[in-house]
Amino acid sequence: MKSNSRVAIVTGSSKGIGFSIAETLAHKNVKILLISRKKKNLISACKKLKKTGAEVQFLVGDLKSEKTPKKAINICIKKWGRVDILINNTGGPPPGTILNLKKNDWENAIQNNLKSVVRFTTEILPIMKKQKWGRIVTINSTIVKEPSPNMILSATSRGGLLAFNKAIAIEFAKYNITSNIISPGAVSSERFINLIKVAAKNEKKTIKKKISEIKKLIPANRIADPIEIANTASFLVSEKASYITGINLSVDGGFTKSY
Repeated sequence: MKSNSRVAIVTGSSKGIGFSIAETLAHKNVKILLISRKKKNLISACKKLKKTGAEVQFLVGDLKSEKTPKKAINICIKKWGRVDILINNTGGPPPGTILNLKKNDWENAIQNNLKSVVRFTTEILPIMKKQKWGRIVTINSTIVKEPSPNMILSATSRGGLLAFNKAIAIEFAKYNITSNIISPGAVSSERFINLIKVAAKNEKKTIKKKISEIKKLIPANRIADPIEIANTASFLVSEKASYITGINLSVDGGFTKSY
């Protein structure tokens, strides 16, 4: 399938990693549907993407809503007649230790990070199966391999995606559908800065000092740019990656210690 005929849904795509992935795909003439909760951010993102010459639509939607996947798919089918690529990109939950978190924190994290991915993937698979072509990439986190007490919400709500991804990959490989996970480490983004601010405040350190400490934990000694995650996703949805499925790919500058 030629890239100029592909259609992609990218969730959480008005900024950060999601936008960077959408922008990278747009430069490859992929038609894009952006999804986010804030209309203002989506309008801004659309304007930027349209400068690439790509066809872009957007949907204001909450990933925790069961209606959002169906709405998104209906827009793509009505506008372009197909959906080929799904990028599951959800925002991370707040930091906190198990004794400090509330019941609502757990429910929101599981709804947003796990159930939303299950819902979107389940809705889109019949279409990809009928097309006999599909690419699913889920943005996860290295926290599932390197958990920390203060990030227990993220580690727990995202951990189930590993088994889900592998099961989908095995079942649908015969239909030329691949499903893979990208687990970024520290990435320069609004969420990263917010987490750093919280950590720095709790530890009574400057933001600069905290970032320096994090860099020292990374063999590459730097924080990733969102484009590095986007380039990885762009490869995984391409024909060149047609024999890669069911993997969890760490893009973290060597931070993850496990194999």
